[in-house]
Amino acid sequence: MSVAARPAARRLASSVGILSSTSTTTQTTTASSQIPLCRPFSSTPTASGRRKPRFRNITARDLGLISQTSRKADTAVSEEQIDDFTTKKFPKYTDAEKAELMRMYTPEQIAALEAGEASINPKDLTIQGRLRTDIYRLPYIDDFAEHQPIIDKRPPASRSRRISPPDPNARFMNTDQFVSDLIEWADKFRVGEPTGTLKRLEDFVPEEWRKVKEAQWPGEVRDEAHSKFKKYLQEEINKAAKHQENGGVVTGGPTDADVLSYILERSVMTDNNIQTQSSLALALPDKVPGVAGLYKAAVDPADEGLDETGVYQDLKRRSGMSVQEILKLKTKTLVMNHVSNQTRMGKIGSMVVYTVAGNGDGWVGLGYAKSQEPSVANQKARLDAISKMRPIRRYEDRTVYGNVEAKVSGTVVKLFARPPGFGLRVQHRIFEICRAAGIYDLSARVPRSRNPMNTVKATIEALHNQKDPEEIAMGRGRKLVDARKVYYGGATQ
Repeated sequence: MSVAARPAARRLASSVGILSSTSTTTQTTTASSQIPLCRPFSSTPTASGRRKPRFRNITARDLGLISQTSRKADTAVSEEQIDDFTTKKFPKYTDAEKAELMRMYTPEQIAALEAGEASINPKDLTIQGRLRTDIYRLPYIDDFAEHQPIIDKRPPASRSRRISPPDPNARFMNTDQFVSDLIEWADKFRVGEPTGTLKRLEDFVPEEWRKVKEAQWPGEVRDEAHSKFKKYLQEEINKAAKHQENGGVVTGGPTDADVLSYILERSVMTDNNIQTQSSLALALPDKVPGVAGLYKAAVDPADEGLDETGVYQDLKRRSGMSVQEILKLKTKTLVMNHVSNQTRMGKIGSMVVYTVAGNGDGWVGLGYAKSQEPSVANQKARLDAISKMRPIRRYEDRTVYGNVEAKVSGTVVKLFARPPGFGLRVQHRIFEICRAAGIYDLSARVPRSRNPMNTVKATIEALHNQKDPEEIAMGRGRKLVDARKVYYGGATQ
């Protein structure tokens, strides 16, 4: 049977022919760009190039292990150069330093220091260790040579005689105090011309590095320049000290070294320029000038620490109750509703809260508050409920006088007096109001709308607007016993 006689075979042959004809063009078009077979399970894009390191590698030439004048091809570091660098950078303790350590530390601490020094090979620090030389480096390495007040314990008074404690009353100098301090410092020098011009740090580096910034100097050049500059400053200070006469007056005017020392080392506070060991900033005084007396303390000793934030101080003044009595009151949040107000800035949401408060002995009040924060609304509603507490009438301190009815909008609440032991057979919101008011036998009906807010309002209104049996008896011209027969099912007691 031929292929043409079978339709299925003819369709298969035609599709194979199409694929064979398009295979050559597909290879040529997709040879340059290969489609990935899978996709990585990550949202981070793949980097097309090699990632650059965050920090520049420090070469041996920058560390000072190789001379700056040596050729770039000669990069081999000998053991002698490593030993010389180690001896210079990580010297051992001298006899004077050991004697100073023996004076400041106990023998057990000295033994621990020696064990720590013996456990670290300085040669490893040269090859593997890195010491920062930038301006943001730490002021010291943890070699216990300096006292840090934040992490170290306070030394005894015998060890810190030369360092005075910080003055708690010291403040930053104002203009007049600064002028007086400057005059006091200048009085030590006799009027005259300065002795010369002070050299700069750039004057102690080779000529090729003077036009380059300090951050780009090699480590060896920077260290050598700093050491020479410090030595030069000390020599200038010593020269000025040798010219002192009786009374502390210098034969010449202040040198540049004296001016630099005044700018860098003179204290800007009213502490008589004492040296302290504290790195903490001084706290504000108890009475800040210009602010003292503007804010009154809300803490009352009679509150016994129960109202440190002063929340109940205004309520105490208006109600005459103490904080202890306010905290003993029974409060309960009855309704909490979220409302939204459309303004030109959009919809502003807030919380509406109704809270009931009572002392459980015939006093009850309903508070209302509205705020964008639920906690603020609850607190304001609670304070409002306590301030609105009023006494209600209670028959035998357990139920209401007869049948009471109140209507708020479309909500009608009917309260019925019940005999002893009946209990509170009411809905949960009316139950909380009765418990706060001190009512224990009651039944209630809400025949119409049961809106929570209107139900609470109608219940409070019904309790506060009970009729007085004595007024009814006087209006009818009858005795009180007859009125009780009418209202309370024949009870005469």
